[in-house]
Amino acid sequence: MGEISEDIDLASRSELDEFLASVERRAYKQARFAVRDEQAALDVVQDSMLKLAEKYGAKPPAELPMLFQRILQNTIRDYYRRYKVRATWVTQLSSILPGRAGEEETDPLETMAPADGSQQALGPSDHVQNSQLIVLIEEELKTLPPRQREAFLLRYWEELDVAETAHAMGCSEGSVKTHCSRATHTLATALKRKGITL
Repeated sequence: MGEISEDIDLASRSELDEFLASVERRAYKQARFAVRDEQAALDVVQDSMLKLAEKYGAKPPAELPMLFQRILQNTIRDYYRRYKVRATWVTQLSSILPGRAGEEETDPLETMAPADGSQQALGPSDHVQNSQLIVLIEEELKTLPPRQREAFLLRYWEELDVAETAHAMGCSEGSVKTHCSRATHTLATALKRKGITL
């Protein structure tokens, strides 16, 4: 029985590999058209393939095309959701004045205007500019003290609220706000020092 089961697993794996090889090029073109970035498109396709293999690798071959398309579209939507969060932060950092006294306990995200969906209307050049700014922000994040960086990433990149971030970090909500405030002021100062006006 063990040998039969192993043969079935190997056949299923082979069929999955053949399917992924057959759709890789088309999936990349589709993702690149959707996200307008070569590296992001590669990441989207790779993530989609991994999800298919992990969750549906044992499904009949006939079901794979529809499952893969659903996963690919969900991964593209997830990319845009995360990109929108980061792009929103890019446009908001310029309004954060560094070093204002008496505001160390304020979490800037709580006073930001909600996103209005305008990012979806941006053209290719705007997406490229925002992507470049996001790269700069990510580089500056590496220079932050570990706790500030952790708070910033959890709050703004992962979209956790203050309470969830405090729980994840094992600290008080006040500490989360302090870390976030210091991080955002440092990042805003760094961008302005590089001559970036948003």
